[in-house]
Amino acid sequence: MMRKIQLPFTQTQKVRYERAIERLQSLSSTVNSDASVIVTDTIPVNHEDAFLKGHGTSEVDGELLATVCGVVERVDKLVYVRTLRARYKPEVGDIVVGRVIEVCCSKRWRVELNFTQDGVLMLSSMNMPDGSQVLFVISSPDFECMLVYVILSFSVLAELRTIQHDGSLQLHARSHKYGKRSKHHFHYIESLGIDLIIGCNGFIWVGEHVEVRDPVMMIDDQKDDEMIISSSSTTKERSHTPLETRQNICRIGNAIRVLSNLGFTVTVEVITETVNLSNSKNVDIYDMLESEFHVMVAESEAERRRQREKVNSHQ
Repeated sequence: MMRKIQLPFTQTQKVRYERAIERLQSLSSTVNSDASVIVTDTIPVNHEDAFLKGHGTSEVDGELLATVCGVVERVDKLVYVRTLRARYKPEVGDIVVGRVIEVCCSKRWRVELNFTQDGVLMLSSMNMPDGSQVLFVISSPDFECMLVYVILSFSVLAELRTIQHDGSLQLHARSHKYGKRSKHHFHYIESLGIDLIIGCNGFIWVGEHVEVRDPVMMIDDQKDDEMIISSSSTTKERSHTPLETRQNICRIGNAIRVLSNLGFTVTVEVITETVNLSNSKNVDIYDMLESEFHVMVAESEAERRRQREKVNSHQ
């Protein structure tokens, strides 16, 4: 069950794309019987072998049941249901990537998280990597307006701290590493010099790799007679981002967009393979969003899964 996309396919591209999708569906049904499930459907598993219950599953009276609609996926012993299209379901401890959409006052921001409610990030819950703070003491209305405008362009990396009774999400960002699942979210693609952060909420941050992360701005309105800016002595001076790095960021971003359009599970491995495919086929960055590259990615994914199934069948 792949997502239907609206692209201006030529007749040849349409045939190739449909053939690749048929292969993917065939492989999915071979690996996972009754792969498409709805809530309360039974997921067939071999109870004699150990298995791990993943997202979208629950064990009831000795049976593994689906708790969401989607497609059954199996990774080694892990069995989970991949929802075809859903908003983020928050859990305490999640690593999330969001965008500041409102500066409610000088002490908290409202952050869009791909959820029915926005997150709230108190500035008292934000530290620099070395534990120090950057304080802006606002003394001018013009400066305050300018600062608010700049903040609204910020992307925020944070951990979900609590879920309030009213459903609001409280965030904190006291370190650049969070939670027990952080190793699944923070990635460094060394060959490209790029940092990749895959949030639990479905948002992905792509940027230049840095050894010391940039300080987080903190606003303090307790004083109104001057503006104080303090920074960490360990923060290295920022320089321009090289053209090659910016091109890598754009190429990775377009790879993620293509995978999302096709409805494929987005992992760092699949992202890297998609980037490598675009380079090996000499596809320009701006051509990656065209119909032909979507077809190429679908064909490549079908072949990758076929090879994986072939290897598994011989083990």
